[in-house]
Amino acid sequence: MSYFTNKVVVITGGSDGIGKALVESFLNLGAKVATCGRNYDKFYAIQRKYANMPLLVHTADVSKEQECRQFIDVVLKTFGTIDILINNAGISMRSEVEEVELDTIRKVMDINFWGTVACTKFALPHILKNNGTVVGVSSIAGYRGLPGRSGYSASKFAVNGFLEALRTELLHSGTNVLWVCPGFTTSNIRNVALNKFGKSQGESPMNEGAMMSAETCAHHIIKAIENRKRTIVLTFTGKRTVFLNRFFPSLADKLVNKFFYKDGVLAK
Repeated sequence: MSYFTNKVVVITGGSDGIGKALVESFLNLGAKVATCGRNYDKFYAIQRKYANMPLLVHTADVSKEQECRQFIDVVLKTFGTIDILINNAGISMRSEVEEVELDTIRKVMDINFWGTVACTKFALPHILKNNGTVVGVSSIAGYRGLPGRSGYSASKFAVNGFLEALRTELLHSGTNVLWVCPGFTTSNIRNVALNKFGKSQGESPMNEGAMMSAETCAHHIIKAIENRKRTIVLTFTGKRTVFLNRFFPSLADKLVNKFFYKDGVLAK
């Protein structure tokens, strides 16, 4: 019997990438899993694969407060409680500040930050009763502002700050708060990243095959939850970036600029 047997685990954005890997991993560990996404059809294969297991799938857009509340209400009606909440739903963007529409940044903030805040707020009373865990899947962009991803970086800085404040408030409550900052991880997030007009770009500028897999990332997250960690930073590149930005920020500026710009043009 695993640490997670019969625990109720709620995962936002569970249809792709890290979220999907988390859903499957927790089910295999004996947990009761609830997940949400904007496109119900994407969950079809998962539902068929785990048809005889305690899996709840719900359609919800976490940028909408009422849909966050409805999702948590459905979870409680189905499973009766919540032990672990993983705020994984997120979206990225690729556009320089000079060109980007303000509504694009608002959309990123609504999903990444306000989605985390709303789901956490509605689930928290039940997690507190169980001395459970609140998790935010953040990013290296929450430690280091990335060019062309200003709204994304802002949203992840906000997530880190929100969860750090919450952790401090709950320090002696028995409830753990954890934020996870993957480096570049194989995911659909870059394919659906928003352009300056707030529309999906539909392609990734990165070499996805050279990145940490979503399954490996999920494994690290699960171990961090079990060990009640404060925060984890994944991949060597991610750890190096955080270190350089903390102790050598001017050098980090130059190295990050060089990484994202090719011949003076942003790699979109």
